[in-house]
Amino acid sequence: MTEWKDRSEKSNVRIIAGQWKGRRLRIVTDEIRPTPNRVRETLFNWLAPVIEGRRGLDLFAGTGALGIEALSRGAAQMVFIERHQAAARGLREALQELGCTAARVLATDAGEYLQQAPSAFDLVFLDPPFDGPGLENLCTLLGSRGWLAPGALVYLETGHQQGLPSLPESWELLQQKSAGQVVYALAQWNG
Repeated sequence: MTEWKDRSEKSNVRIIAGQWKGRRLRIVTDEIRPTPNRVRETLFNWLAPVIEGRRGLDLFAGTGALGIEALSRGAAQMVFIERHQAAARGLREALQELGCTAARVLATDAGEYLQQAPSAFDLVFLDPPFDGPGLENLCTLLGSRGWLAPGALVYLETGHQQGLPSLPESWELLQQKSAGQVVYALAQWNG
């Protein structure tokens, strides 16, 4: 089993709060850009009043830090989508080590996953690679194909150079901030 509790700051990210507070998730490849701790802390301050019992989708999971943080704080269920095989394997091992049974990891491409028959989620984390699929297209696809429950909350993260996209109709921007090279926001789908 992979030792994922390594204390090196460069090779792991820390769960900030909840039942797994302080636990560390190992970064298994340099191809992954985890959401910085201070950004995750702000995001979960926004979500604190509503996270309990949510069913979530972590669409570009990487280390799984966003989805695991949500589970740690009371989300009911999480589906993790990660195309990088080593990262998906590391995520499965981390969830097993945590004893988490409310999660599923699928080693597939996010675009391919979204072409399947949809299942509506209350909470979605969209943190694609900065040079990856555009957030606007992903938001449109999520809303139009039935992936979002009414009132679903969607976290958006991108680089400063790309900036946040114009959101499709029936979306509402609730919060927006930036930190370092990252621009991030919380939106609600009202479709």
